Amino acid sequence: MAILSIENLNVFYGNVQALWDVSMEVEEGEIVALLGANGAGKTTLLNSVMGLVTPTSGTIKFMDADITTISRENVIEKGISYLPEGGRLFPDMTIRENLEMGAYLKTNWRRRNEVMEPIFELLPKLRERQKQLAKTMSGGERQMLAMGRALMSEPKLVLFDELSYGLAPIIVNEMFRIVKMLSEKGITVLLVEQNVSQSLAIASRAYVLENGRIALSGNSNELLENDYIRKAYLGM
Repeated sequence: MAILSIENLNVFYGNVQALWDVSMEVEEGEIVALLGANGAGKTTLLNSVMGLVTPTSGTIKFMDADITTISRENVIEKGISYLPEGGRLFPDMTIRENLEMGAYLKTNWRRRNEVMEPIFELLPKLRERQKQLAKTMSGGERQMLAMGRALMSEPKLVLFDELSYGLAPIIVNEMFRIVKMLSEKGITVLLVEQNVSQSLAIASRAYVLENGRIALSGNSNELLENDYIRKAYLGM
């Protein structure tokens, strides 16, 4: 069953078209990678799903409900969470306070302490440093905190935008390991990444977005062997 279905999506910024008839699906429980160079339209697509950008035409459905034009708050209420590029934490707030900001919906706020426990199990460093200010954390630690905050709304689907950007290789490996664990726990993931090899290693399927259009799609293993992908994205 497709938990997220996007059909013929077109998005403009003024007179400039950013997405051209984009169609894609994410099945429940999958990790799907959305690949492409800077400026390809990947973030625009995520922002459209989250209600941060209003498409000119096309439809976005989540669990068969049309969410194309609903507000960001309603999108979150329906069960979608978003970790934007860079995390965008509250630097002068503690780790715990940042996590609590992810549970600002009334239903989540009442259960915030309960919801925080499995996040601490997944990301144990956050439990150890709950009173530490976010601005004193390393880049990898901040990204883990941003991930934890995105999970505080108990989402069915999480959108990750450039999760590995600017991080050391050892931290990147840990991030991808955690994403794989989320999928094993039943959370569906749409992963926007420029780290093509590691994305395809954990995803079941992938789409390649180029100049606002879907250029390729398919099984991750097949795409890893695709000559165009190997030359254009893997440097082979």
